[in-house]
Amino acid sequence: MGACYSSIGRRYKGGGGGGGGADGTTTSIISNSSRNLFGGAENELHRIPQRMFVNGASTVASLFTQQGKKGTNQDAMLVWENFSSRSDTIFCGVFDGHGPYGHMVAKKVRDCLPLILHTQWQANSNSDKKSDGKNGNAPEKTNLEETASLNMDDECYESLEVDDNEKVPEMYLPLKESFLKAFKLMDKELKLHPTIDCFCSGTTAVTLVKQGPNLVIGNIGDSRAVLATRDVENSLTAVQLTIDLKPNLPREAARIQQYKGRVFALQDEPEVARVWLPNSDSPGLAMARAFGDFCLKDFGLISVPDIYYRHLTERDEFIILATDGVSFSSFVM
Repeated sequence: MGACYSSIGRRYKGGGGGGGGADGTTTSIISNSSRNLFGGAENELHRIPQRMFVNGASTVASLFTQQGKKGTNQDAMLVWENFSSRSDTIFCGVFDGHGPYGHMVAKKVRDCLPLILHTQWQANSNSDKKSDGKNGNAPEKTNLEETASLNMDDECYESLEVDDNEKVPEMYLPLKESFLKAFKLMDKELKLHPTIDCFCSGTTAVTLVKQGPNLVIGNIGDSRAVLATRDVENSLTAVQLTIDLKPNLPREAARIQQYKGRVFALQDEPEVARVWLPNSDSPGLAMARAFGDFCLKDFGLISVPDIYYRHLTERDEFIILATDGVSFSSFVM
């Protein structure tokens, strides 16, 4: 399952639109608090124009998911054009659920995370204008995600791809802070959800916001963002933009072990490192960061995203967001 987005907004002939109707209003939905979303606004949310969440395409993006050979399809996806009431901005996300209720977690994150991100982005942008870039709000420290190190950002890998003669745009820092806060709030919302059991269920999230030529990605789990770009010979090549956050990465394994979680692979699949409880051979989660999975949140699992920035150029053609079922198989762009 994946989403494909034209990286510089080129127009191409697409198929029928998916999910978004023409009779909804964006403002009335995104102005609500994220907590109210869990009370049941899904039908209204799905009527927002230019918001796609099922198989289909627009003039700049396409989405596709397909049922596998086993179990429930636990994937969710979203493309939201004119995101945050900005005509030059788009939000894309792919969410790969796991566990008994992973499909419910993935859909809930798909629906709520963009709205939380919008709210935080608006607040950070307004705060920066009022304080000339000074942020007087210290982050709360209430659980492992924020106390795993002296500063939550220490757990956030940051990659900035800019030319030597360019600076990171003004929109980056407010949006980076918004991603970090939104992921934190999203996980708290899941923990408090009255009907979805997230104790041993969760989801990945690879998300991006593109504003003009500026691309910012927030990622947890092992879904992936890949850029198709032209090399010096004008051949289309694939550039992986994100790191698969697996438990055997040194920085991930060190944190998990610091909090008494265990990392090892089973004998019948030695290539798949998993996260286990200190005194029980469960649940065996094959990623180091995820929404939900609260049985492991005291033992090194976190939902702090890695953040990536890239300045897109004319050589960049499109971006693919994909779950591991796609990105780990052989495919040609």
